[in-house]
Amino acid sequence: MFSFLRQRSTPPQSTQIDLDGVRVAVAVKVSKRARSFRLSLPASGPLLTLPETARWSDAEAFLHRHRHWLAARLPRASQARRLEAGASVPLRGQPHLVVPTGRLRGRVEIDETDAGRVLLVPGEPAHQPRRLYDWLKSEALADLEEQSELHARRLGVAVKAITLRSQSSRWGSCSSSGNINYNWRLILAPPHVLDYVAAHEVAHLVEMNHSAAFWATVERTLPDMARGKAWLKAHGRDLMAWQAPGSAP
Repeated sequence: MFSFLRQRSTPPQSTQIDLDGVRVAVAVKVSKRARSFRLSLPASGPLLTLPETARWSDAEAFLHRHRHWLAARLPRASQARRLEAGASVPLRGQPHLVVPTGRLRGRVEIDETDAGRVLLVPGEPAHQPRRLYDWLKSEALADLEEQSELHARRLGVAVKAITLRSQSSRWGSCSSSGNINYNWRLILAPPHVLDYVAAHEVAHLVEMNHSAAFWATVERTLPDMARGKAWLKAHGRDLMAWQAPGSAP
């Protein structure tokens, strides 16, 4: 069989690379405009861009050859931040110290002390990170449902379902059927940033692309969209460093 008749394997949406013993997720993007492979480091995390006609094996080889470039620009210290006692978690953009309550039962609560805001987390020490993670996701879901519904009303569309995920390089995604996935870490960003991502994803129900018409739609429902977009560009990588319990750094 002639080589040009062989079926090309479809590139994955993301891959992983070992950087000095640390597994790092790299998002994969296929671009009609790309003429060569490109490895970049946007705020959302490492991104490998490849042309439509490229072979995935060649893309993997390119990524491997440039692993030292990536390692030099992605310090280990910023790759893993844990939801654990003593951590300062930026709930809605405001630092909150994680403090165990010493009680086995109860729910996570917010309190104000002389030293600042705290998150009071019950449960056995081994279970506290999961307790906090589940609570943060419930807070994120409530905020995202509210803002998504707000922008859906403004744009005259309907959101079918909202799901939270722990993507390593994306803040959200939207399907034409009305299903939206959001990154749980958005609850760690200031409210105007979460609002921007909600407006962005709901706008995809009007324009399933990133054309000028799409950005005009985002701006129609959120006139100050540039504020949230700029914040993510500047600080998104730090936010992505927060890890769900049980995930590898």
